[in-house]
Formats: sequence, structure tokens, C-alpha cells
Amino acid sequence: MAESRYDGYGPQFSPPPEDYRPDPDLLTRTWGPLPGIRGFFAVVNYQVVGMRFIVTGFIFLLLGGIQALVMRTQLAQPNLDLVSSELYQQLFTMHGVTMMFFFAVPIFEGLAMYLLPLMIGSRDMAMPRLGAFGYWIYLIAGITLYTGFFLGLGPDAGWFAHAPLSSDRNFTPAMGMDLWVSAIGMLEISALVAAIEIVVTIFKLKAPGMSMARIPIFVWAMLVMAMMIIFAMPAVLLVTVAVGLDRMAGTHFFNAAMGGDPTLYQHVFWFFGHPEVYIIFTPALGVVSAVLVTFARRPMVAYSIVALSFIAMGILSFGVWVHHFFAVGIPPIGLSFFAVASMMVSIPSGIQMFAFIGTVWTGRPIVNTPFLFLIGFVVIFVLGGVTGVMLAAVPFNWQVHDSYFVVAHLHYVLIGGALFPLFAGLYYWFPKWTGKLLDETLGKWQFAIMFVGFNVTFFIQHILGFQGMARRVYTYDADLGWGTFNMVSTVGSFVLAAGILVFVFNVFWSLWRGRDAGQDPWLAPTLEWSVPSPPPQYTFLEPPVVRSLYPLWDPGAPDPEFDTAADRGERMRPQIRQDVRETFGTSIMDGEPESRVNLRDNSLWPFFAALAVGFAFVGSMFSLWFFPIGALLFYGTMIGWHWPFSKEIAT
Repeated sequence: MAESRYDGYGPQFSPPPEDYRPDPDLLTRTWGPLPGIRGFFAVVNYQVVGMRFIVTGFIFLLLGGIQALVMRTQLAQPNLDLVSSELYQQLFTMHGVTMMFFFAVPIFEGLAMYLLPLMIGSRDMAMPRLGAFGYWIYLIAGITLYTGFFLGLGPDAGWFAHAPLSSDRNFTPAMGMDLWVSAIGMLEISALVAAIEIVVTIFKLKAPGMSMARIPIFVWAMLVMAMMIIFAMPAVLLVTVAVGLDRMAGTHFFNAAMGGDPTLYQHVFWFFGHPEVYIIFTPALGVVSAVLVTFARRPMVAYSIVALSFIAMGILSFGVWVHHFFAVGIPPIGLSFFAVASMMVSIPSGIQMFAFIGTVWTGRPIVNTPFLFLIGFVVIFVLGGVTGVMLAAVPFNWQVHDSYFVVAHLHYVLIGGALFPLFAGLYYWFPKWTGKLLDETLGKWQFAIMFVGFNVTFFIQHILGFQGMARRVYTYDADLGWGTFNMVSTVGSFVLAAGILVFVFNVFWSLWRGRDAGQDPWLAPTLEWSVPSPPPQYTFLEPPVVRSLYPLWDPGAPDPEFDTAADRGERMRPQIRQDVRETFGTSIMDGEPESRVNLRDNSLWPFFAALAVGFAFVGSMFSLWFFPIGALLFYGTMIGWHWPFSKEIAT
């Protein structure tokens, strides 16, 4: 990202030349992709990269769902032998890894990449090559993990990979956990680079006049998510490296017999693991806020308090990780601290729920498919939140620890708190991405099927937990009395899957025969609906300026008595060149136009850099010498990435 200061910046900036005209043809040539197969691998445009994250993440959702159906079928009746114990443990691990690492976080990062430039008035993300690099690493990590799984070498120590089960080859001698180490290591790098790109974009590429008090709640949510990733992901990257060294280099970080500490693994992993829940949940709440405001037909109630509650939730989520292992022998004072913290973290979520309800209550809601998914989200997430507060109580936690009660709670929070808002967002923004509306009747059927299927599947698992059914068991005896409830849960899981298949059919049907959406079918308030559907590759014909929180509902007007950041942005707009990739650079707090930001063009180097990283991580499973070789290859790609060098900063 190269920045150059405006000449004559300030209130006395010269007026635009009379012959200034935006040239859409020139902008299309400037921002368009390269032709042919080279263009496929070299493209760095935020729309393409963001959509690749979304589509790939949804494919992983389908794969994780298939694994869940196989497990539920195995548990439908006592003593079934549909799959072996070994395969069941691989399915259990792959399902968790897929949903937590390869579906939920990347798909919301993809939403952020696609929507942030549109919402804040930028022509691209701040570091487009970095975004492309992150996607290719993500894809390589997924291919690596699933190649091993389909070859019968899937990881089998749980998605959390507790040591020493995961770190000691005496317990897990197969290559599955080596694949887990390599794939998760690459995935965390992908998540970190995407998070850095999101933070820089929000802070520095907002439209002139868009202060931090005027960014949509969705943008606040993505900012908090990205900051949480930056602080949380290094912990799991560190512990992944430690597990890899125990397995491949003979170290003993988690071997108690050699002076290691297995509990250390739990502390470091869950320091990431619980914020991970909020890394998934926070952007989902951002989606809820965007959809809710549009269909409630009024501004968000308590905007400032909701924005602050996101920040509070992000901070508090880092203080509750020990409740995941209350049963390992924590000192009483520690139990008390983390129990209180686990209850406190529900307060920001409660504030948001009341703000959402207040927005609907005082608005004029339009009940369509996206709105129905919001209703489902509130009902399911509140139930999951109640059981979360129950689990924060230490005596109760001890009784249901590692039982199906925890499985039910986890899915109520993550499916209710992430999947239902995600579908609301997909129905809401699908017209912007494709120019077509999803079928409303099919959408309502999907919601009804998913809502019933979800609650039939998981509500009854609370009862199974009370009856003593442990997590991760692959079969059970008939005299335990769990057969009927497990059969009901299995039937519900297939109903839930049918609802997701309705969505898949709806997408293909609507792309083929769907109604044209037009530019703004929802009469929405934010900037993404001010451009054609789908957006042109240069996004905005002219970089916008912003004078209010909801610029399409309240465009505002220049005040002759005050020279605002938006006014200065309007005067400086002709300085944004059309023959190179440029957009406004603005101040963090006030959206004051400060610079022209020159964004890097299409390039194959992000793809080559990702291949080098993949070579290092995958090769290290066979010999640690592959890692320094991969590092040298990566260094070589960085030279090509930044060539030719200049005095300007480049990314």
C-alpha cells in the first residue's frame, strides 16, 4: 500500500477542473482481472477473494454436516456398527475442526472482505495481495487436511487435540495429528493476515466524513472480530507448534513424565478457544444489526451502547477460558474468579439482545425470510445463553462436564448464534452479489425446516446429558436407556440437513430463474446499496463522502458555515486517479481525508507465497528440514512480491 500526500491539502484546496469526468471504461480496465488462467490465480480484487472465502467456507459447512449425519446415524440405536471406533473418532475430530476452523471463521472473514469496502466507501481492501495470499493458504490447509482424511489418515484426538493424547506418538501413532498440526498452523496464518487487512481497511480507508461514530454496527463487529483474532490466534499457533515439536522433534512440552505439563496445553489452547466462540459470534451479531435495521425500518436503538458492548464482549471473552476445564483441579479462588467472569460475559450479549428487540418494537418490521432467520437466532441463542450461565456455576459444571449437555449448549450457541444469522445475511446480500433475488417461498420453507430440525436435534441432547451420556462415545448399551432420545435427535439432524439442501437448491434456482434485484431491493440505509448489483470491479464510480450514520436514508447536505471532512473529500475527489488503483486514505477517528492510497495490482506472487508456506508446513511432517527450505522459498516470493522496490511503502 503506497501513500502519497495531497499537494495543497486543507480547506483552501482548489476546486475540481471543469473537464473532470469519471470514466467507467478506464476504471474497468484499471481494476479488472488479467485474462485467462493466469488471471484466475493472480486476481486480488476484494469481491473475488471475499466470494472465494464464502463459497469455500460453505463447502466446508456441507462436508462437516455430512460427517455429523454419519455420527448421528451411528448413535441412532444402541450397539450399531455403521462405523468403527477409529473412524468415529476421526469423524468427530474432522467435524469439529471443519466447523470451528474451516467454516465459521473464514466465511465471516469472507463476508468482511466483500462488504467492508462497499460499506465504508473504499474501492478495495487495504492490502489486496495479502487477502489473496490468505485465501490460498486457507485452501491449501483444507486440501491437506481432507486429503489425509480421505486416505484414512484423519486426525483422531478431537478438534481441540488435548495433549498428551495429541502430542505423544505412543497414543496417536498415525499421521493424522501431524496433518492437524500442519493444517491448523496454515489456517491460523490465513486468519491472522485477513484480520490485519480488515483492521487496516476500517481504520484507514473509510470515506471522507465517515468518522468512527458513523461506521455501521456491522463494521464495528468486524473490527472487534479482527482484533480478537490478532490477540487470540497466536496462542493456538504457539500450542500447535509445541505439539508438532513434541511429535516430530522429540521435545516434551506436555509429557508429565519428562517434566512437561498437560494442563499447560489446556490453558494455552482455551485462551484461544473461548474467544474463538466470540470470534464466530461477533460478526454474526454484526450481520443481525445490518439486516435488522433495514427491515425494522428505523435506526438501531442505542447505537453507541451497542458498539461499546461489542468491545466489552471482545475484552471479557479473554477472561473466561478456564470454565472449559473446571474439572481438572483448579484452586478454589481461581474457580471463583472464572465463574464470575463467565457470568459477566453474558452482560454485553444481553445489552445487544435488548437493543435488537427495542429496534423491532419501535420500528415497522417487514417479516420476510431474512427477518425470520433473525427471529430464530434470538430464540435459539437466548436458550443457549441460559445454559451457558448454568455452566458457569462450578458445581453444576462438574456434574455435566463432558456430557451431551455441553454438546447441546455448544450447538445452541454456535448454530443459533452463527448459522441462523449467516443465512439471514446470505438472503440479504445475495441480490447485491448476483443481481438476483433468492426465492422467498423456498426461503420461508428453509427457515421452518431448519428451525424445527435444529431444536429436535439438540434440545433433547440436554436430557441425554442429564442421563449421563458422555461426549465422544461411538456406541452404547441398550440397558442405558438412551436409544429413544438418540433416535429422535438423529431424525432431527436429517431434517436440519434437508433445510440446508433447500438453500442450496434455492441458490442454483435463483441464479437460473430468479427475479432481477435491481440496485437496492430492500431500500436499505448503507453505502453498499448505492452501487449496481453486482458491483463493478472499481466499486464506486466516484469515491463517496459521508455526512450521516445512514447515508442512503439521510444523505445530509453541506453546511455553508462549516467546512467538514466530507466537504474537503468532495473537493479532493478529482485527485483520485483513474488510471491506477487509488482510493482515499483517511484519519482513524474523524474520517479526515489525508492521502491517496495506491493499491497493488493483480499478481501471481501471493499464490506462489502460499505454495511456499504449504511446502514448509506439509513437508515438515516428513522431515523438519523442509521447514527452512520452505522459508527460503517464501523469502524468494517476497522479493518478487515487492519488486520493483521504491521509496514508497508497498504491500
